[in-house]
Amino acid sequence: MTIRERRVRTRPLPPLGGDAPGLLLAALGVAAALAVHQAVPAVPKLTAAVLLGIAAAHLPGVRPVVRGVARPGLSTAGKRLMRLGIVLLGLKLSLDDVLGLGWATVAMVLAVVAATFAGTWWLGRRLGLPGDQPLLVATGYSICGASAIGAVSQAAGSEEEDVAASVALVTLCGTLAIAVLPLLQHPLGLGEAEFGRWVGASVHDVGQVVATAQTGGAGALREAVLVKLMRVVLLAPLVAGVAMAVRRRRRGEHEVKTGKRPPIVPLFVAGFLAMIALRTTGLLPDRALTLAGDAQELLLAAALFGLGSAVHLPTMVRTGGRIALLGLGSWVMVAGVSYAGVLITT
Repeated sequence: MTIRERRVRTRPLPPLGGDAPGLLLAALGVAAALAVHQAVPAVPKLTAAVLLGIAAAHLPGVRPVVRGVARPGLSTAGKRLMRLGIVLLGLKLSLDDVLGLGWATVAMVLAVVAATFAGTWWLGRRLGLPGDQPLLVATGYSICGASAIGAVSQAAGSEEEDVAASVALVTLCGTLAIAVLPLLQHPLGLGEAEFGRWVGASVHDVGQVVATAQTGGAGALREAVLVKLMRVVLLAPLVAGVAMAVRRRRRGEHEVKTGKRPPIVPLFVAGFLAMIALRTTGLLPDRALTLAGDAQELLLAAALFGLGSAVHLPTMVRTGGRIALLGLGSWVMVAGVSYAGVLITT
């Protein structure tokens, strides 16, 4: 072998750039989240994905990769894959199912969402939480946890650090609900259906709702999922409202930079509504809905792993008391208002 050939063979490969390393790491995180769910079914896949992302950001051997070469791809997962997952989330909803709840339950859900959103946002502002954290935490508690935070953050153009901190808080409290709420069913005098509606109106992510409500029986699980999906329907008008507020606030800056006005309704929200309409027609076979549901969970798991990897615990510790107080206050608020709503409407 000549010296030239030896140099060619020993020349190091060019570094892998772009989004590929981060997307690969997100895929590994999703696989690990699925394994955790298989081993401990009480832990929802999306919850596991967030927690694994946080862990990856702080493990000594993985941390340099997460903060370095993998950061672009993880950010892409947290934004673009989140949008795709939210679009597919619309296929879980049918207007017929929502209307089947009855107007009293629909009014109860609207009241719970409005009270939780307004109260949490106000409390977060009073506590002096930075950036968009009050808005994002309010969204997560009132609508559907981390998925709603991701959707609103896209419309508001929130900083990744604010999104990550809000997702971590909402995920932690939703996970605690899985253990706490079933213990309160009988002391609060809730039957199977009433417990399901309470869980659906007060717990954050869909996976956490399922994990909590199934402890009350099949009837509780059905009621919980229907009420929860009614809350998810409200994601579209909330995101549209945030987008319009941001549009008015930033119109001049956006037009200067792009020559265009920002959209009133983000494209992924329009896709979400289109999927609801498609599901309502009944044209899609069950197999297609099952595949879409699996894809939606994988996309959201990858997105939440990416968001979790942006959590910086030392930064959260500096505002730990305030953000913990906001989480506790909002948790008590949504649980109390939804409990009252269930008692009034049943």
